[in-house]
Amino acid sequence: MRHYIRRHKNQYLQFKKWKTRIIFWGGAVFVGLVAALFALSADFAEHSFLTIYQRWPILAFCMTPLGLMLTVYLTRRFFPGAEGSGIPQTIIAIEDKGGPSLTDRLLSIRVAIGKVLLSLIGLFCGASLGREGPTVHIGAAIMYNLGKYTHLSARYMKRGLILTGGGAGVAAAFNTPLAGIMFAIEELAREFDRRNIGMILIGVILAGMTAISVHQSNYNYYGSVSAEADLSLLWLAVVVSGVLGGLLGGGFSQILIISGRKLRPYTQKNPYRLAFFFGLAVAVLGVISGGQVYGTGYIEAQEIVSCTGSGSCENTVDFLYPLYKLAATTATYLTGIPGGIFAPSLASGAGLGSDLSLLFPASLATTVVLLGMVGYFSGVVQTPVTAFIIVMEMVDNQDIVFALMATSLIATGASKFVCKKPIYVALAENFMNALKTHK
Repeated sequence: MRHYIRRHKNQYLQFKKWKTRIIFWGGAVFVGLVAALFALSADFAEHSFLTIYQRWPILAFCMTPLGLMLTVYLTRRFFPGAEGSGIPQTIIAIEDKGGPSLTDRLLSIRVAIGKVLLSLIGLFCGASLGREGPTVHIGAAIMYNLGKYTHLSARYMKRGLILTGGGAGVAAAFNTPLAGIMFAIEELAREFDRRNIGMILIGVILAGMTAISVHQSNYNYYGSVSAEADLSLLWLAVVVSGVLGGLLGGGFSQILIISGRKLRPYTQKNPYRLAFFFGLAVAVLGVISGGQVYGTGYIEAQEIVSCTGSGSCENTVDFLYPLYKLAATTATYLTGIPGGIFAPSLASGAGLGSDLSLLFPASLATTVVLLGMVGYFSGVVQTPVTAFIIVMEMVDNQDIVFALMATSLIATGASKFVCKKPIYVALAENFMNALKTHK
């Protein structure tokens, strides 16, 4: 009898273990599919706005401010909790700061659907936002609800599901599996999660593979580039890119954190007036920059990377593009509409690198662009390992790994001089304080 009980207990434990694996991995595949479809839809929405803008530039002064007002209304009326990038909400859920009821609210399927729809509306209206942060939020929501409805109720299991969803979102959005894994550990968990690491790794890889299958190619976000590593000047470029990128990126983060906190009372009283004002600011910046600050910044970053590789950069971005894009992304984020800062930050960093490349020989131009990109991005997010891995994987280049790594570390250190707390941690605290004030 004892042997019979033990045998059935082992069978039950095996079934439970495989059930957990299937939920983790099946959910990751679904996250990859959703992320890929979201990416295709975002490209279509951005392209549609740019097509309209190129024919009738004056329409930007109506479409952008009124579109952002509409997006704010829909967010507040139908999808509360979907605002911003979504990474702060994911961090709150992982750390269980507001208890199960708040987690259920922040990671509901309703919020995930709103995240997709409202981000697309924002891009169609010319907002400067990224889809990668929202994809993290969507992935976390999908995985969390899978666990909830299949009764994986243990707290560490819930944490593992959210981490897997968030990491899978980054992997699928950028096609960067290693970066997805590091993002889950370095940004979301901020510690090594031994109990779930195996399932997180496989889940992130499955999401990335699914996204590749939908795109029907083993694509690289910015293509494959060849970067020179002339050691005589390379390390000077590393220091310059790291310090300037870190200070500028940290300054951008600090502006978002402080402005969001200071504007909170006004946002609660006059959200639509604020959205119109910031939308008008984005439209003005768009016209000044010749339409370059609208959207994710992917097109501009790709042009910068490819043109420095080919040596023909006459018709690329304006010298002030990094500042224009920084300002437009700030204005967009402060409206409170759903949308992230990953892609716009990489675009600003590419612009910074393009400007800095003028100080170095032409043979180092592509290298300096990549260093500027990783320097600025590291300054914004202050997660050095994730930052350099994202850039390395996105451009399919391993020749300057140590230079990217060094730039990322220098930039993170420089950023902390102007922004003491990592941006997503600070934004999560702002979000919690706003909830308390609203109550």
